[in-house]
Formats: sequence, structure tokens, C-alpha cells
Amino acid sequence: MENLTNAVSKRVYCDYSSGNYGVHALSFTDPKGNEFYYSYDTLVAFRSSKTGLVCLKNYWSTTTGKHLNTIQPDHKARVDQATFDKLYKEAFTD
Repeated sequence: MENLTNAVSKRVYCDYSSGNYGVHALSFTDPKGNEFYYSYDTLVAFRSSKTGLVCLKNYWSTTTGKHLNTIQPDHKARVDQATFDKLYKEAFTD
């Protein structure tokens, strides 16, 4: 049986002086190389081979804004929620 214990990797994508705070800025990479970026418990960006990087506009606080700036500094490249949802479905639905 294949060992899938490390099939998904995680990392903190923002540079915080406190490791405790970094738990609010996690990204995960699946075995296919897709990346998922969370701000707190909300998926705010993803990267797939079909779409490249897709990042939401900031609908939240300045802290999430900092997270988004780290993921996608170009505000014009960010998308609204409807576009984000559409691209997510295209990327991950067979």
C-alpha cells in the first residue's frame, strides 16, 4: 500500500516574526502540484496547471490584504468571487 502520509504539504506563505500567527496564512500543495492558499479559514487563492494563479480581490481585513499582497501583489490581476468560483470549477472538476 502506498504511503500517503506526506501526500499534501503545507507551509506558511507570509513572513511573520511569530510562528503562532503564521497559522493564519497557510498554503497547501497536493500530490498533483496544485496549490491552495488560505487566509484564516478562507480559500483566497489557488494555482493549478489549467489556470495558473487565481487570487481573489480583498473583501476582508487589512490582515487578509497583507496575505493577498504576498500571494498576488498585482491588484489588477485579482478576480471577483464569481470569477474565482468559475475558475476553481474549471480547474478541479472533471
